[in-house]
Amino acid sequence: MSTLTQAKPATMAQALNRALHDAMAADPAVHLTGEDIGQLGGVFRITDGLAKEFGEDRCTDTPLAEAGILGTAVGMAMYGLRPVVEMQFDAFAYPAFEQLISHVARMRNRTRGALPMPITIRVPYGGGIGGVEHHCDSSEAYYMATPGLHVVTPATVEDAYGLLRASIASDDPVVFLEPKRLYWSKAEWSPQAPAQVEPIGRAAVRRAGRSATLITYGPSVPVCLEAAEAAREEGWDLEVLDLRSLVPFDEESVVASVRRTGRAVVVHESSGFGGPGGEIAARISERCFHHLQAPVLRVAGFDIPYPPPMLEKHHLPGVDRILDAVARLQWEN
Repeated sequence: MSTLTQAKPATMAQALNRALHDAMAADPAVHLTGEDIGQLGGVFRITDGLAKEFGEDRCTDTPLAEAGILGTAVGMAMYGLRPVVEMQFDAFAYPAFEQLISHVARMRNRTRGALPMPITIRVPYGGGIGGVEHHCDSSEAYYMATPGLHVVTPATVEDAYGLLRASIASDDPVVFLEPKRLYWSKAEWSPQAPAQVEPIGRAAVRRAGRSATLITYGPSVPVCLEAAEAAREEGWDLEVLDLRSLVPFDEESVVASVRRTGRAVVVHESSGFGGPGGEIAARISERCFHHLQAPVLRVAGFDIPYPPPMLEKHHLPGVDRILDAVARLQWEN
């Protein structure tokens, strides 16, 4: 495996691969399991080369049985290992929900802290790749609603590396949501661990602004940044806040941003009804009510099963829908 020693163009996929490599090199307890992750290197090649370097006993191909994969990881964690599980696609992870809810999320509490669950569950998620049903779900709301789990999603190459390293090091289970549409996004990057290992639970301001705050995460971050640039033509100066971590939720950063701007729009690909935006909007209303100059609005995926590829451009939040929401924020002269 080639070593990146200085900043140069790298993709999110390469950063994730390097994070797994470095975690495995640093700790022999880190084991990878999942469908086709060994010889093939994963559907998206995130584990490419790791079985060859660390052996198939630490980068292990599994049967097509998600419940069995995650159930095995629970046993591995109980015996002192740090399993990193790959669910091949977002909607493929649903057969493992019983294990996730009944055991992964509860074990540390059930044993009064005696048995931590250092499991990282990698889930490629979201749309924007022209995939069909069962390949493009935004399932974050399910995980957010399960107490005992951390839920993390990167939007940049640097965060892909740092947040994955932090997730693997965590003694609590982490659902690590990887935006499929951003796998091949590029940035100047150099993996200088541990300097890039970000703690879980902190949001990041991607663009400072004064008119309103766009609160988002994962695959919607670049869309919001594009919308913020387009908004300049209307005289709107939009702040873009990347949550990075859905659980723990960085409420203080959200509150500070919204109190500065007085207006907020939550943007995500997940459906609007029962989606993350409802919880975020409620927290903003509770903490920022006297600072708000307009209701908190949401721009989300429609309340339907994921549509066919030719319709996803209408389903996913885009620049026009975001700017339309901003325009509805009842601007005062």
